[in-house]
Amino acid sequence: MTTGLHHITAITRDVQANVDFWMGFLGLALVKQTAGFEDARQLHLFYGDAAGSPGTLVSFLVWQDGSAGRVGHGQPTEIALAIPRRRIGDWLTRAMQRGIRIEGPLHEFGDPVLRLRDPDGITVRLVGTDAPDAGWPAPPARIFGATIWSEDADATIDWLAPAGFRPVGREGAVTRLAADTGVLDIRDTRGFVAGIPGTGVIDHVALRVPDAAALDDHVARLGGATMHDRRYFQSAYVREPGGALIEFATDGPGMTVDEPADALGRTLMVPPHVTDDLQLRLQLPQFARPGDRRIPMRDLPFVHRIHRPDDPDGSTIVLLHGTGGSETDLMPLAHRIAPRATLLGLRGRSTDEGVARFFRRLSMARFDQDDIRAEARAFAAFWDGAIRAYDLDPGRMTVLGYSNGANFAGAVVALHPGLIRRAVLIRPMLALEDPPATDLSGSRVLTLQGARDPYGTHAPALNEWLAANGADLRAEVLDAGHEITQADLDLATEWLPG
Repeated sequence: MTTGLHHITAITRDVQANVDFWMGFLGLALVKQTAGFEDARQLHLFYGDAAGSPGTLVSFLVWQDGSAGRVGHGQPTEIALAIPRRRIGDWLTRAMQRGIRIEGPLHEFGDPVLRLRDPDGITVRLVGTDAPDAGWPAPPARIFGATIWSEDADATIDWLAPAGFRPVGREGAVTRLAADTGVLDIRDTRGFVAGIPGTGVIDHVALRVPDAAALDDHVARLGGATMHDRRYFQSAYVREPGGALIEFATDGPGMTVDEPADALGRTLMVPPHVTDDLQLRLQLPQFARPGDRRIPMRDLPFVHRIHRPDDPDGSTIVLLHGTGGSETDLMPLAHRIAPRATLLGLRGRSTDEGVARFFRRLSMARFDQDDIRAEARAFAAFWDGAIRAYDLDPGRMTVLGYSNGANFAGAVVALHPGLIRRAVLIRPMLALEDPPATDLSGSRVLTLQGARDPYGTHAPALNEWLAANGADLRAEVLDAGHEITQADLDLATEWLPG
């Protein structure tokens, strides 16, 4: 038997908007921020009451700027939170004041309900209950329940019975199951589309068990469940017959196992099996709590990520990744080159082969010239917009590009002279078939070629064009292939302050 709900986990694509809604609007406490246990490059946030109590926790895996999922059967689809009945009007007014679209009050299973959506589009229900009134404003008291869409609702209901969830009512296609604390609403969605993982969907619902012995009993009963040590609780995952992922999680040891109770959620925690290093911390997205100083992210032509160090020196390094990379790939390298620089990483928009690039390629050494020019225009618009939006000093901006990103930076230098005035190009080649003659006086460029790089034969053409057009060029050939080496780091660090 379980005693109800332990937590609900969903996926967000925008960490700052998520924090602003779940902390700022709903008022829940951020009680844990950790690198993901399955993928350390995913930030994982837990919200709940101030103590991080089981039964109050809603958590989010952060897939920053990730692709949206699809709500469908085989998936939890709504999060319900308990509020005092008499506060329904207060929450309605609060939502209207914040410009949050809201439905209701409605009545579901005899309770007043407000239905709204968080910034990712996840449905959140505020359910009026007999929860103690802590005054106003006050956050929801606990998780009231969750909704699961099932193509085989009867099988899902039967499967949940040994876990302590019993039918207590039915409205239309929804059967309500209740445990000691919390409910699960099972919606019959036979004939509807299946859910698809991604941002804006709920990943799983966790049922609450008292201890490891009770968890073992569930694992033995279910068979095939996978066991995990999540540090703050022990857990096991299994899919119910309708396809939804269900976790069984223990009450302990709790959120205070690695942080004092009066400082929960203030420090990024890293799972014991993960190497806690600067590279990991640079690749996780930054955010600000409500009321704290923040970087307001703008909607610009390229998906991008900013990392500001604790003591920025006013310089900025703009990062352009290689084929198949992301906006954070070069942040560890750039931080080692210039620890006090603000880092601005871009994600290439050309994905015709399923990986991110800054322009399409026709073969290993031939590129779509029209696409290069179109993306260069978009980059120029991004550059101007980022300077205004993030108060960057254009005279202290350097582009660091690798492989496809370096090729793209070289093309931008040619097509928009004067825009990029300082660049470190690692393993570059000339991407333009007919680069124009232009005046590059005042521009400084460091190119780093690999002696064993299979693309290295194409690098001299770029160097010759840069030199012929007046750039202050330093061209180095390293004892390397296409990979980035320590020598690249050393040379870039030496060159940058010049």
